[in-house]
Amino acid sequence: MILFAINFLTFSAQADDSVSQLQKIYDATRERQLREDPRSASADGDKRYNALWPDLSLAAQQAIARENMATLDALAKVPNAGLSPVDLLNRELFRRMVQNDIDRFRFGERERPLDQLNYSNSVLTANETAGVIAFESVRDYQDWIKRLQTIGPMIDQTIAMMREGIKHKNVNPKHVMLRARTQLQAQLVSNPEQSPFFDPFKEFPTSMTPTDRGQVIGQARIAIRDVVVPAYRRLDTFLEKEYLPKCRSSIGIWDTPQAADFYRNRIAWFTTTKLTADEIHDIGLREVERIRGELRTIAAQTDFRGGLPEFFMQLRNEPRFKIRNPDDLLRAYQAQAKRVDPLLPKFFGKLPRIPYGVRAIPAASAPDTTSAYYQPASPDGRRPGYFTVNLYKPEERPTYEIPALTLHESVPGHHLQIALAYELGELPKFRREFEATAFVEGWALYAESLGDEMGLYADPYDKVGQLTFEMWRALRLVIDTGIHHKRWNREQAIALFKANTAKSDIEIENEVDRYIAWPGQALAYKIGQLKIRELRTLAEQNLGDRFDVRAFHDLVLGSGAVPLDVLENNVKQWIATLRAPQS
Repeated sequence: MILFAINFLTFSAQADDSVSQLQKIYDATRERQLREDPRSASADGDKRYNALWPDLSLAAQQAIARENMATLDALAKVPNAGLSPVDLLNRELFRRMVQNDIDRFRFGERERPLDQLNYSNSVLTANETAGVIAFESVRDYQDWIKRLQTIGPMIDQTIAMMREGIKHKNVNPKHVMLRARTQLQAQLVSNPEQSPFFDPFKEFPTSMTPTDRGQVIGQARIAIRDVVVPAYRRLDTFLEKEYLPKCRSSIGIWDTPQAADFYRNRIAWFTTTKLTADEIHDIGLREVERIRGELRTIAAQTDFRGGLPEFFMQLRNEPRFKIRNPDDLLRAYQAQAKRVDPLLPKFFGKLPRIPYGVRAIPAASAPDTTSAYYQPASPDGRRPGYFTVNLYKPEERPTYEIPALTLHESVPGHHLQIALAYELGELPKFRREFEATAFVEGWALYAESLGDEMGLYADPYDKVGQLTFEMWRALRLVIDTGIHHKRWNREQAIALFKANTAKSDIEIENEVDRYIAWPGQALAYKIGQLKIRELRTLAEQNLGDRFDVRAFHDLVLGSGAVPLDVLENNVKQWIATLRAPQS
């Protein structure tokens, strides 16, 4: 890997004003990050690095950390003179973003590069990079073949980083790594055309000649047979012989180096608050009790006679809530999305131009992942966003969850919020993609509650679905802190989940294992939703008849994803402006 060091000291205060200096830092850092992570560049629709993989070696990661430190130094040297409040906010958010990368390296997160979730662009999902590339020319296929031919070093670097983790006793729990190994073994195919890396060669643009098609297919077969599969086999052997025997039986992050500091750091990053683990745990317990009360009320409306455990059992076993054909389940989600779209103008003054679709989670990862997720559009809008749903064991994914999950992952949830952020052309590019998880996921959970106002929960069982998802997020506050701070075991976490939701065993186990693998991230949803709901109530109380839900939503989404303290300041300023006497 060639690192292009950036001498930020050349950004002279005499030559440029402060705003210009900041923009140069943002642009230079962005270019560096695209070179360092070609997979992200591909996801952005930037094809310059489509033939490359990231350098995951320790030396490369150390060099990136040095570059990030230089970036922070450069930011600190930019004078405040001439910076507007928006410019100062941009600089602070950029600082937080770069500091997060430094923290992840400092706490050794890079030494645990594999788990069953693979949210950090791990080698287990390298094939999924093809899904974000527009294959439009022979060059695009040749670039993918080059990636196939050069994947070996990236996998060997992953092995080397995991050996560093073994050396420092910084390893993942055995339970999640056994699940990760199952995913890995799907790559060990004897027929290259059965490899998920071969998927781009199953269809071609009409502009490609039969000769070109035959040539790239032949090259792909050879690369998968001679390079890809052997590389993954090396990784599988490493897991079996070296890593799994060294994995820990504990599940909480508390059993790793720097654990308490790391977990505090992750709480602060994902929630954008100063809340402690104990405070979050208590908030979760209070929310669980509140939602249990609402569920009892809904159960009574359905004429059910019995306690919540019996109600949950009925929901789990009721045949009318089961779809057994995966294609039928996908169509049900697509139909629900079409019902939501025409309702949006009543609640939003501004809607995104970028479209979205509904499709299935890749079969290889579906058994080990969550019920659904959103795959963002490319920032240029050429690739739509996708509400991506899990069709594995469809009979265990009840139909009453479809309305709330659709609202969360598509519109007015993730797609609407993220696509609008991409279209904020007056903000620096990093602001349009800023990772404020509490805002992004808090908004999506808040969006689920809008189903009441949209009339989408007329059936009490659909309301049960929404409350089930809200309970799910409240339980996250209790279980995540329970596992990583209070040293709970997996059985405790699963038992609490089963006692408070109607979710199936497979969904519960996947969720608990997600919290094990990704400390702190699950806290963001409920903390963010509670803040957005609190601010809406504040606005309604202060503005009375002047409160306009469309204006409120446009305000919340109008600055892109921001930390919760910034959001609160924005809403309070908006309220004060509307309440000020009119001259």
